Amino acid sequence: MSTWNRRSALKGLLTTTAAVGTLGIGSACAPDDKRAQALTTLKNSFKHSVCRWCFQDLPLEQLCAAAKEMGIQGIDLVGPKDWPTLKKYGLDSPMCNGAEINLTDGFNDPRFHAQLQKQYAEMIPRVAQAGYTNLICFSGSRRGLSDEAGWANCVRGLQPLVKLAAQHKVVLVMELLNSKIDHKDYQCDRTAWGVELAKRLGSENFKLLYDIYHMQINEGDVIRTLTEYHPYIAHYHTAGVPGRHEIGDSQELNYPAIMRAIKATGFQGYVAQEFMPQQADKLASLRQAIQLCDV
Repeated sequence: MSTWNRRSALKGLLTTTAAVGTLGIGSACAPDDKRAQALTTLKNSFKHSVCRWCFQDLPLEQLCAAAKEMGIQGIDLVGPKDWPTLKKYGLDSPMCNGAEINLTDGFNDPRFHAQLQKQYAEMIPRVAQAGYTNLICFSGSRRGLSDEAGWANCVRGLQPLVKLAAQHKVVLVMELLNSKIDHKDYQCDRTAWGVELAKRLGSENFKLLYDIYHMQINEGDVIRTLTEYHPYIAHYHTAGVPGRHEIGDSQELNYPAIMRAIKATGFQGYVAQEFMPQQADKLASLRQAIQLCDV
């Protein structure tokens, strides 16, 4: 989705009204025998989540009810306004957002450090107070910067925030995004780049979000890469390649094999579905994805 702007999509979600009854949440999410089994049949080798923005046409209450019934344990990429709804359904917020400016103006550019440091310094305690752990961040666009300049700028911008995060037991998690199709010029577009930044920061309170879709596009070699660098990875996102749609057998990634590789690393965190469903029954697509990843 080359023109996709997650920040804008999420802002739109905050204004969505949840007229749940009139939208048929009862019929859409009422458990039958097959659905009721989902909670007990998931292996839960790791935790399952789903990204809110991919299902933005569903009221949050409806998505939460369906997710809970499927055995999903969290909803990714929601901010403080929506945390009470997640708590109502007993769901986690495994990857919080709301402190970033956008995906292009990030920590690799000193022009944005003051604003980012203010916003993250305010959000980190809120994440901790809500009982959550991970808060997303972004490198920003390269804008002609060398790798070395990008690393140095990110370290300078992130260091004080990483120290604050450690005090609150929060982890700042930088997402790996492809710069070939969706996020042209994004700097943290290779796993090795993100790992080098993590090494320079030298803190368990800075990790990476390994987006399988994005890294398949930019570098491939998914299983070997995540196996080698798993100590630096706090979270995973999924989607089908090409197209960022369902993760079934119509796309090129072998998700059951990838999930088995993640499991083999001893990963105990979340794998979140971040595909844009094409099927008319979007919740059925989500259920199928969870079952495919439940290894």
